Amino acid sequence: MSNDGVNTTRRRFLTAATSVVGAAGVVGVAVPFVGSWNPSAKAKAAGAPVKFDISRLEPGEMKVVEWRGKPVYVVRRTAEAVAQLAELDGSLKDPDSENASQQPLYISGKERAINSEYMVLVGLCTHLGCAPKYRPEVDTVPTSDGSDWVGGFFCPCHGSMFDLSGRVYSGVPASDNLVVPPYSFESDVVIVIGVDQETA
Repeated sequence: MSNDGVNTTRRRFLTAATSVVGAAGVVGVAVPFVGSWNPSAKAKAAGAPVKFDISRLEPGEMKVVEWRGKPVYVVRRTAEAVAQLAELDGSLKDPDSENASQQPLYISGKERAINSEYMVLVGLCTHLGCAPKYRPEVDTVPTSDGSDWVGGFFCPCHGSMFDLSGRVYSGVPASDNLVVPPYSFESDVVIVIGVDQETA
């Protein structure tokens, strides 16, 4: 093959230009392909920690926060409600929260909270996963053992009852206390649901 009449400069330019356009095309295809391996924004958000400002909660009030697609109840308990927790031991299945799978290791005792004033619970009944209703009013729900209702959570699906610490009453379908999710205090007025107190 002879190079007579061939412009080698032009040939080199066209070869280089074709190579650059081809490389750009490969990158243009590879970037979205590799990007598809990463989890979506929705998937990232599903497991992400959630911050909640508790300064707006009035005593006795409850707010619902969504974390990992589940409702999380944040309740500001009154001093009177916290004092009544010890009086319920005889009416509860697990008054001392001995089932360690129901709360992080740093949560213990009757209050089941880092700060006794604020209760944080996953709002799903441990019987069949219904959402228990917050019933803080005294004597509005008949208890299974005939004792006085001092406020708590009532599951309308099958009648399970929980006190203001999420501890389950005896004689109801639910077998375990409500779950306490991992959480921590970022400041005096902000809690972070999904981040353990020990690692915060």
